[in-house]
Amino acid sequence: MTSASAPGKVILFGEHAVVHGRPALAVPVTQVHVDVEIRDSSRAGIWLHAPGIYLHAELSKLPRTNALRTVIENVFRSLGMVAAPSLKVTVKSSIPVASGLGSGAAVAVAVTRALSSHLGYPLSDEQVNALAFEAEKLHHGTPSGIDNTVITYSRPVYFIKNQPIETFNVGSPFTIVIGDTGISAPTRESVGDVRKLWEADKAKWETVFNQIREIVQAAKNAIESGKWPKLGPLMDENHALLQQMTVSSPELDRLVLAAKTSGAIGAKLSGGGRGGNMIALVHDSDAEKVADALKAAGAKNSIITKIENI
Repeated sequence: MTSASAPGKVILFGEHAVVHGRPALAVPVTQVHVDVEIRDSSRAGIWLHAPGIYLHAELSKLPRTNALRTVIENVFRSLGMVAAPSLKVTVKSSIPVASGLGSGAAVAVAVTRALSSHLGYPLSDEQVNALAFEAEKLHHGTPSGIDNTVITYSRPVYFIKNQPIETFNVGSPFTIVIGDTGISAPTRESVGDVRKLWEADKAKWETVFNQIREIVQAAKNAIESGKWPKLGPLMDENHALLQQMTVSSPELDRLVLAAKTSGAIGAKLSGGGRGGNMIALVHDSDAEKVADALKAAGAKNSIITKIENI
């Protein structure tokens, strides 16, 4: 038996603008994760079991567009394997699907690591990241690559599309509360809608994306220098710009307001928007209070997580 795990992730700053060449900050969330177990099987073929999505099937029976099939076949291709062995692949995840926590990328990373190790040819982080990015294209159409990158390296990441990966250190640990709207929100749709806005008025949206770039840079400086309370106003500013992009929603705005009212220093949506998750920066002493306020305001779940060097 071979096993591997991968964490979830949240984007702290820069979503959507990152698709248009600006930087974004993302961090791993180890409170939610994907676990993959691979065993040799006496039955011919590769049998997939993912109880969370009610998947129990032989690989060749899945559509060619299925992300899990794509991940596994890409691993075989990268290893130069022509004939597939007989295996049982079990995927268990505590990451909600289409919530902005990187479920698809985490599955791709964990499966790639477990499978390549089981076959005796463990892949490097760079190779895992590249294969996970290919799977992300099925989920998101034109992904930035930030999900697979932060999950592969399990480090805070300063990310610019098509540029070398840059991880960075957290000067002083800080706490965020994640609130889940419970609304499935495929990133592909919101990314496509923002692109349409940009195409209709490039000058306006380039200015907005540049404003977000400045927010991201200020946030990175604050995190590295340990001056994390400065992130609060930056979150509020970033959320207002995301509202302009039409990627927020009444449910997200309600949770953001509830967090702020209950003591959060700042709050914003995280990820593609239109549902999924929001995040709130809090003092440790206020974390439980904010988490409870989010649930009272309609959050299906709330997660308290500390952002620190792993």
